[in-house]
Amino acid sequence: MSEMILGIDLGTTNSAVGVVDSGFPILLANEDGRRITPSAVWIGEDGSIEVGAKALRRRVLEPGRVVTSVKRLMGRRMSEVEDDFPVKVETGVDGLPRVLGKTPEELSAEILREMKRVAEWRLGVVVTKAVITVPAYFHDAQRAATKRAGELAGLEVVRILNEPTAAALAYGLERLGEKSRVAVYDLGGGTFDLSILEMQDGVFQVLATHGDTRLGGDDLDRTLLDFILERAGIAEVSQLNRVRLSAEAERVKMALSNESEAVFRVPFYDGSRSLEQVVTREELERLAAPWLARTQRLCRQALADAALKAEDLSAVLVVGGSTRMPAVRRAVAELFGCEPDVSQHPDEAVALGATIQGGVLGGTLKQMILLDVTPLSLGIETFGGLMNVLIPRNTTIPCKAGEMFTNAADGQLAMRVRVLQGEREMAKDNWELGSFDVPFAPAGKGQTRVGVQFKIDENGILEVLARDITTGVDTIMQIESAAVDVDDMAVEAMVSASVEHAFSDMAERVFTEARMKAEELLPAVEAVLNQGLADDFERAEIDAAVIAVKEALAAGAANPLKAAVQRLDTATEALAARLVEQALDAALDRQLAGE
Repeated sequence: MSEMILGIDLGTTNSAVGVVDSGFPILLANEDGRRITPSAVWIGEDGSIEVGAKALRRRVLEPGRVVTSVKRLMGRRMSEVEDDFPVKVETGVDGLPRVLGKTPEELSAEILREMKRVAEWRLGVVVTKAVITVPAYFHDAQRAATKRAGELAGLEVVRILNEPTAAALAYGLERLGEKSRVAVYDLGGGTFDLSILEMQDGVFQVLATHGDTRLGGDDLDRTLLDFILERAGIAEVSQLNRVRLSAEAERVKMALSNESEAVFRVPFYDGSRSLEQVVTREELERLAAPWLARTQRLCRQALADAALKAEDLSAVLVVGGSTRMPAVRRAVAELFGCEPDVSQHPDEAVALGATIQGGVLGGTLKQMILLDVTPLSLGIETFGGLMNVLIPRNTTIPCKAGEMFTNAADGQLAMRVRVLQGEREMAKDNWELGSFDVPFAPAGKGQTRVGVQFKIDENGILEVLARDITTGVDTIMQIESAAVDVDDMAVEAMVSASVEHAFSDMAERVFTEARMKAEELLPAVEAVLNQGLADDFERAEIDAAVIAVKEALAAGAANPLKAAVQRLDTATEALAARLVEQALDAALDRQLAGE
């Protein structure tokens, strides 16, 4: 039996809601007759709340009580909050951001609650389930925060869907042929994503994704406003006045998509002074050049991750309000060598795709298999400070991966499972998402076994399970609120650094692994030699190999140490075999004596 599931685009600037009705996905208009609603929340001094256009209308008189772009705070800590966020951000008792006394999830829940209200008003029925979209590059904490916001709004979030994937669903890859590949360039108000998707035999698969959840139209608005203020000789303005000025900068930017020049005009912005400046499209495009260059770098990385060239794509789809700019479309055409497909409504495509996915999950549309990917590698720290990757970046989700680990020392009472995210070889160069201890009974080195499994669900949320194999006891941690203290520039830097430092990172890993083996091998070899089991020739060869290992350790060179350890391993093979034989003979003698 089919059920009604809403599709919601929770956007930085605007949000929209849709549903499949009579087999057709439709977006639902609000009382103003508009299918998109501003993602703005006004909170009165008495605690009353208004959402959407009504909230924006209050911004002129009460700029400090209207919250916009709250999506940029989702799943973040105070250290990650931008200094020029439109409204004052304070630290809560938990160390997380608060705006006008509310968490980002609570504010986003007000927007989602409004989307739910519009849908129920239009449909005349109560709806409790929804698909909600997020940027493809949202990390685990941001996805979990979005899901919590939906639950606070009274919705069961049946799927968290990546925005570029939703846009491709709305576009309909099947119309390109049996096997189609398309890039979705999604540049909105607060975020940017480039995803490469493939459709074949009813399977809709994300091949690669790259992006930045702090790169969007808001950033260009700030750049434009700073340019205007500098040209006007205005050194600084208060935060409240900047809210009004930013709104005008956004209007001018949008006007310049259709006009060659526009007038920035805010009368009496501080009660006495007015600001009026003519801005040309040429000036805006000059300011936008570094902003666009950042999106192009991310596009090239996604192509490289998918092992594709631009000519391998069937189409390049552009969505998001910022793609209305002629400069953006030219930049996309230049990078991919073809004109971008602008057939989808830039503000509605994502919501329409979420609606289609809701229809598939609810059984009102034909089944289509969606295979998304995880944007960064996930693993744990192992002995020696190494990063052991369990799920590589761009792995199709949902997915599971596991590995068996043993205790590193005699009498060890617990194992620390430190969950990491990143692309570097050493744990210290990656980001910690969380950690927990797995207790077990003391045993000899290598005797305790702990299985660790990572499970990423269809929403991209990670669950870590560690099992003591001896007792069968499980320890489970769901990574929901463990946001890393980094911004998205650092995410991009992480991927770039993994390429830049690939050789040095691998050398450090090789050296660490060889050092650990050497530190284990040297004492064992010394103990065996003291038993006098080696002949003179054999002892001379082993002594020479031991010296080579110690010299390589002191030099700190990876490959020489690896070679020296291998030489020592080879030199002691015959001796080790004799020791095993002796042990077996002794065991057999004891067994016979017992009989």
